Amino acid sequence: MKNYVIQQGDTFSSLAQQFKLKNEGILKTYHNLHCSEEDIMQEPIPGKKIIIPEDPQLMAEETDTPSASSQEETTEEGIGEDSSSEQSSDENQSSEKATEKQDKKEEKKDEGGESSSGPHEGKYFVIQKGTVQCNQGFKFPKFKVTSHQKHYWNDQEGQADYLAVTEDDVQLDPPAQPFGQCKLKPTSGGYLPCAYAAAGKWQKTYEKVKVMGKSCLTEISELMCTTGGKITILKHGQQSEAGKSHVNSADTKEQQVYNPVVNFDQFKAETDEQEADAW
Repeated sequence: MKNYVIQQGDTFSSLAQQFKLKNEGILKTYHNLHCSEEDIMQEPIPGKKIIIPEDPQLMAEETDTPSASSQEETTEEGIGEDSSSEQSSDENQSSEKATEKQDKKEEKKDEGGESSSGPHEGKYFVIQKGTVQCNQGFKFPKFKVTSHQKHYWNDQEGQADYLAVTEDDVQLDPPAQPFGQCKLKPTSGGYLPCAYAAAGKWQKTYEKVKVMGKSCLTEISELMCTTGGKITILKHGQQSEAGKSHVNSADTKEQQVYNPVVNFDQFKAETDEQEADAW
């Protein structure tokens, strides 16, 4: 972490962008959690210091550079004597590229007609030692997996910290006042303690991968609290940073690259067996 002196005109949003954080809520919550009680702030105050996180998992993802095919599709202005023939040639090339582009779009669709890419593309699965944040709280509790004791992500030893988190895992560690205080309950001296109560299951889960019939969580999953807070993933918890795309129709070879310690053939077989038992 590092300190930054707030300048006139700074906002949480502008500072989050300046320091390449995922969002302004992370900056605000991180500062309020690590600063002294008198330095807790709801809006940036010029002249005061704000604590900036430097954890890579809290940083926004880098924008991908344009692909070679995208760069090829960019037309360039040229000067030549045979402008008419060049224009005709350019039109033919543009037509061919448009056809190729359409073909590529079709190739990206699976047998069900759905695009193979989606909001979970490039995201990590969440494990028990991952942490969450509430937009109305000040602390970052861990998960407590209770839906199963069977599947782990990126861990051959089967340590509990690496248990896959599913849509039913709404218990947190610590169980009491997991987010510290609640901004929705202000008092003259601050805020009342958090009274966390999950409003149903986790939403925006990855439905193509299930454990015991329950969908797994990724970094974009969300959960609402009955008090009014919105709970999101702060850290996925995995130490291995090997890239992970979603399990594309359970393609074993592809997924072995993304999660080399996971035996996907065994995973699929066990999942099928569980589904058969359920019937």
